[in-house]
Amino acid sequence: MDLVVLQNGLDNISFLVLFLTMLIYWVGAVFPEIPYWQGLGTVGMASANLCMAALLAARWLEAGYFPLSNLYESLFFLAWGITTMHLIAEKMSSSGLVGVVSSPVAMGITAFATLSLPEEMQASAPLVPALKSNWLMMHVSVMMISYAALMVGSLLAIAFLVVTRGSDVELRGSSVGTGGWRKYELKTGENNNNSENLVALAGRGKTAVIDLVKTEMVAENLSPMRLSLADTLDNISYRIIGLGFPLLTIGIIAGAVWANEAWGSYWSWDPKETWALITWLVFAAYLHARITKGWQGRKPAILAATGLVVVWICYLGVNLLGKGLHSYGWFL
Repeated sequence: MDLVVLQNGLDNISFLVLFLTMLIYWVGAVFPEIPYWQGLGTVGMASANLCMAALLAARWLEAGYFPLSNLYESLFFLAWGITTMHLIAEKMSSSGLVGVVSSPVAMGITAFATLSLPEEMQASAPLVPALKSNWLMMHVSVMMISYAALMVGSLLAIAFLVVTRGSDVELRGSSVGTGGWRKYELKTGENNNNSENLVALAGRGKTAVIDLVKTEMVAENLSPMRLSLADTLDNISYRIIGLGFPLLTIGIIAGAVWANEAWGSYWSWDPKETWALITWLVFAAYLHARITKGWQGRKPAILAATGLVVVWICYLGVNLLGKGLHSYGWFL
């Protein structure tokens, strides 16, 4: 089997499947009465995930090393990570909301890798001496998966900001900030649980409340449907970021050990190292604010949205400068 031909086919198939999946999620979000749209979206994301996994495996067999040595490989690894995190988040929420924001990002990444990068940047090449180490897989793969998780969590936080625009959303109660699973019923300030009355009351500017076991989500001028949607987005965003942060921590520690082995120093304030630290601090602040400081609603969501920009600078922006110890051409 010609592995190069297989790779060329798989990257195009991945892009096409993700493009169709994105359309399915968007159409389903606009017309939720369409049957089976969420199931079709999940199948599409899973299919794209398998295609990208097969592509990376083919490159591993062809080149003889873990496929994370150039921009093309890292982009597909990142897209694979995003689709993986999408499937995890969708399993948590049992909702197709995640795909509305994650599918276009995964599709855009594969489109850039497949259609924009020149052929010489897509081809496998021998590793430079500094990269001939088992740490290539141990450090870089963990970092890339953490980027994927943090990106998906941040995208959901941005979706939360969009859903709650113009409303001051907050959580109240003993479990504020934890983002744990919450069983709730919808209420208003008039203690009326009828869904029709809820919509009418919220439309008149009454306070809509999700009455939680130990927590309440409160929002002014927000319908119960949007309030429930905001609660789901807030919950899943927190959980996915909570998954990505320890992976980022492990990846940075592994990178420090590899740096000491390769360059004789655990930390050199290289641009990549500096921005990895900034990324860690942003999401550490997000988790600290939610868990210990009781930040709630839009404030932590804005911080997570800022983290999305920081992650992209750390992952790609620093390398565009072509400076620092990590600048192996397009090595990420």
